[in-house]
Amino acid sequence: MMKLIFLGPPGAVKGTQAGIVSKKLGIHTISTGDMLRAAVKEGTEVGKRAKSFMDAGKLVPDEVIIGIVAERVEKPDCAKGYILDGVPRTIAQAEALESAGIRFDHVISIETEDDVVKERLVGRRVCPECGATYHTVSNPSKVEGKCDACGHELIQRHDDTADTVAHRLEIYHSETEPLKEFYQKRDVLAKVEDEGSIEDINHRIMAVLGL
Repeated sequence: MMKLIFLGPPGAVKGTQAGIVSKKLGIHTISTGDMLRAAVKEGTEVGKRAKSFMDAGKLVPDEVIIGIVAERVEKPDCAKGYILDGVPRTIAQAEALESAGIRFDHVISIETEDDVVKERLVGRRVCPECGATYHTVSNPSKVEGKCDACGHELIQRHDDTADTVAHRLEIYHSETEPLKEFYQKRDVLAKVEDEGSIEDINHRIMAVLGL
């Protein structure tokens, strides 16, 4: 059984690597967003509590999120392990997970420089029609501003503007990065450099996992 989380700033290929690792290990990546929606749909007690906050347009509090995670990881499809996506984002959430008996075998921190994050995200362009993704420098479309697949006008997501990326990095450094020290003290943290290809990074991760 292997229970994992990935840490790193926005744009640090956490989702990409989690997807590759989950396939290689045959375990699920479970995201807080998906868990919330499923709990609400199933009408569990915690789901009903979450729905009351969501219906009121409020953030779902940590204790409800942790309750939903605790429910989810007890399901049979998590028996072999899982990769948790989207939580914890803060020390308070990490402590609450531990209080709920949820601990991790490995916490992989993908080490990405701020300048690399900014270049990756600010240069990203997406097609709102078919979902294709491009980059103004590393993966430009054949015709500037047009999707190769369907010809639709490409857009820059609001999340990818320079100001928003800078703000997201600030939040990461102040709220999420302290988790590295938290898990270092528990001897489960491994730092993996975000250098080279997706395959290069994955080889380093698999080595950390002893695979």
